Formats: sequence, C-alpha cells, structure tokens
Amino acid sequence: MKEPIEPYQPRRAPHREMLDVRGLRLQVTRWGSGDSNCILLLHGFQDSGATFQFLVDSLPDDWSFIAPDLRGFGGSDDQGHSYWFPDYLADVDALLAYCLPAGAQGRVIGHSMGGNIALLHAGVRPERWRWVVSLEGFGLPRTRPFDAPARYVQWLNAVQAGPKPRSRYPDVDTLARKLMERNKLLAAGRAAFIAHAWTRPGPDGGVEIAADPWHRLVNPVLYRREEAEACWRQISAPTLMVLASGSEYLSRLERDDDVSSMQKCISTLEVARLEGLGHMMHHEDPAAVAAPLIEFVRQHEPVTQASAGVSP
Repeated sequence: MKEPIEPYQPRRAPHREMLDVRGLRLQVTRWGSGDSNCILLLHGFQDSGATFQFLVDSLPDDWSFIAPDLRGFGGSDDQGHSYWFPDYLADVDALLAYCLPAGAQGRVIGHSMGGNIALLHAGVRPERWRWVVSLEGFGLPRTRPFDAPARYVQWLNAVQAGPKPRSRYPDVDTLARKLMERNKLLAAGRAAFIAHAWTRPGPDGGVEIAADPWHRLVNPVLYRREEAEACWRQISAPTLMVLASGSEYLSRLERDDDVSSMQKCISTLEVARLEGLGHMMHHEDPAAVAAPLIEFVRQHEPVTQASAGVSP
C-alpha cells in the first residue's frame, strides 16, 4: 500500500465563513485583515476558492484576500438545477457590497471561468474596479446562430435525463494521484491539498466531488463572443491577462481571436506570458504567477499596496 500523500501546509492561515448571498449560502476563504484593499479571488470551473492558497502564499503578506466558492462549487450551496452565467455577475455585485465600503473600488484576480466573470463585470460595472487580473479568462470560441436549435435539444434531453452522479473515490489520496497523472506539473503536496478542497464525505464512505453535478449540463444559451467583446470595450480599469505557454486552452484564443484583438477591445490590457506552465498555472507554479501580479500592482496601486514582496 502506498503511503498517503502529505498535503501542502499553508504559509498564511486561511479563515472560512459562510455568507448569505442572493438566497444561497456561499463559503468564503479569507486571508488577512479584510480591509477596503481586500482582493477578490474568483476560481475556475470545478475549482474552489480554497485552492488560491498557493498563490496567496506567494504574494505579499500585507495583501488581504477573500475567495468565495462560487454557487454550486466547494462548500457553497448547490442550486440543484441549471446554472446561468449572469448569476455570477449578480453574486459579485453582492460580494462587493459585503466586502467594500460604499463607493470604494474593488480589486480582482480571476482564473479561467473566474477571469471571464471578472472581465465581464469590469465591463458592465467599470466604476467598481481599481484593477483586474485574468489568469487565462479569455472567453470562449465564437458560436453560430444556426447551432441554437441543436443546442436547445441537447439541453432539454439532458434536463430530462438529469445530471450524472457525483464522481466518487475511495479516499482523498486516490483523487490526488489522479490529479497528478492528469497534470505532470502538479506537486504531490498541492495535489493532496486540492483533493481535500474539492471533495466531501460520500454517503457510503469514501469521498465525492463537492461540485453540483448540474454544472456539467451543457448551457442552452450559445456563447456570444460579440456580446462579451461589447462588455470588454467598456472596461476602464488597468487590466492584466496572464497566459501560459503550455495551456491546453490557449489555442482557443489563437484560433478565434489573438491577443491583439483583445487589446483592441480592452484599451487598458497588459499581457504577461509564462513559459512552461499550463492552464492551472496557479496550482503548478504560484511563485511564477505571483511575479507579474506584483509588478502590475506596483504600477497601478498607491504605495500602501505596492509591497516589495513576500516576508520570510
């Protein structure tokens, strides 16, 4: 029998609480004082706020953060039916009202789906943001209107059948090893930490994935990139896009629209490229991800937020 993997030990202690947000209870993870300079962290699909721990540990100690588990993920309540992307924007509205004094501007770092949420919200509420960072949240490929009938049929059939059961594992260690098989850049300790964050006790022993299985149903509404771009054009806050050279999703951007076309939409956009990392960059090498973030914040924040680096 293999020895269990020892999970990553946080450098900065996380604090968790439950918030009532628009009829659901969302779990949030906090690091730091939670003052008006608090940075909102938005995770990607099937992830949870807790796994920002690695990145938080690589950023300056005087930065404070709040990372929600988005609805139906991690420790937050399940919706129990199909999910709609605009709800995430409304949830961010509610979280900003909770985190910030009236009139204060927010700061946000979003990964993948969370990056897309951040960019859209920064376009529809441009006055609410001091700066925005997107870790490979560059939207989805364009769709064609005549694909709509087949998509609606696909969704109706899926609703009729219901979602598949949650994935189950005999123990957290088994999931951690699977994560390492899928991502060769993922260290064992971080894999074990993620496996704990993504699971809950199963009804018959073992563990099961915490994310609501309704998330896996296809969205009946086609992704309309033109609408996303219209939102992006209204972004006024300094914006950083971080791309990973080894990302399995980077081809979406290169196939549909390159970085220069995004820069035409987002006049404030800066781009940082990380060599040798994949889409889950903040899990793989958080220190490498932290470096361009620290430099970006130094350029766009007052002295009180522009810390030199991580304390020993």
